Amino acid sequence: MKPEPHQNQQIREAFAALRTKKDLAELLNLANQFLYGEEAAPLYLKTLTYYADPRKAKDRYQTFTIQKKSGAERLIHAPVKGLKTILRALNFILQCIHSPHQAATGFVTDKSIVDNARQHIGSPYVYNLDLKDFFHSFDRNRVKLGLMYAPFHLNGPREPLAFLLASLCTHPLDCDGEVRTVLPQGSPTSPTLTNILCQKLDHRLNGLAKRFGLVYTRYADDITFSSGYDCFRNPEFQSELRRIIEEDQQLRIHPDKTRLQRLGYRQEATGLIVNEKVNVRRRYVKQLRMWIYFWERYGYAKAQQIFLRDYLRDKGHLKDVSTSSLQQVCSGKLEFLKMVKGPEDSTYQQLASRFHALTTKEKASASGATNLERVVDTILGQGLEQGLRLYDSFKTNKR
Repeated sequence: MKPEPHQNQQIREAFAALRTKKDLAELLNLANQFLYGEEAAPLYLKTLTYYADPRKAKDRYQTFTIQKKSGAERLIHAPVKGLKTILRALNFILQCIHSPHQAATGFVTDKSIVDNARQHIGSPYVYNLDLKDFFHSFDRNRVKLGLMYAPFHLNGPREPLAFLLASLCTHPLDCDGEVRTVLPQGSPTSPTLTNILCQKLDHRLNGLAKRFGLVYTRYADDITFSSGYDCFRNPEFQSELRRIIEEDQQLRIHPDKTRLQRLGYRQEATGLIVNEKVNVRRRYVKQLRMWIYFWERYGYAKAQQIFLRDYLRDKGHLKDVSTSSLQQVCSGKLEFLKMVKGPEDSTYQQLASRFHALTTKEKASASGATNLERVVDTILGQGLEQGLRLYDSFKTNKR
């Protein structure tokens, strides 16, 4: 949710006046009201204190895995309901106070992977690198220090509040065999906090880009540079890049996810093609068009069977794929295509028009079946005459 200007101002003023845990609880309640209105549940000081101590609230996170395409598993740590309510309110507060660096495009209001990719269109050279174990690179002390400096200024007598917030936002986790208190992947505040804590990284990498005449963007742990010439194999550039990321900011470059893409070959940034314009891969449109065709040709039931067969083969590494709906997946893919290509794009418009015609027909068919059931129920319950009257009324409305 994007804060309204008056909400932003109120949050900033209340945060500047913070002195005690009670003040913080009141501020979280204010943010909760902005988020949920009359449905907002009150947050109590004792609840805040409880969830801030991982020794007491040992089960404040639930852990599950999501399988990656590579077959490896990604651990997700999701906060339980009580903590999630606190963290969502806190995330709203953090976003009111902090403005991310202009190069940061991930988890930023009104920005998306399209905005990230758009800045690298038509560049002869596109250089991608990935930061390893991104969220787990930020421990409780680092979060606390980030909140002690501008624009939060939780220092001096307010330093205990910085520690309290850092304790709420981090959790003891196993990191390569060592238990460390770090940002969990799956927490509402983790993405916003990484943008806060990467402010210096963004500033210095943007300075490096200017020095070499490059364009720099970062989408979470995905870093992209682009340029009109190949400076990326220059030892001076590589040395300074690694010094900033690994020595200065204590982050790690993933050795297997670094690549240089040249003009004449497919170039991507955050999963989107950027050779001439921001675009999806051809396979994306081809697959969507195929599924819509099957729906038109064979009807929804048969098309759903074909879809599940293909989707299981494609996305079998994900959970609950077998319950996926052809209509929902096509709708989501069309929305993504619209975001990438734009609402005026002819490919999007043609596919959206065909999809709309199919869903309209499906609704009419479902409505007709429901009406027939009602007619039969009326005949059985109230007699033939009443049933025929109801049938005639449905026919009239249909015209």
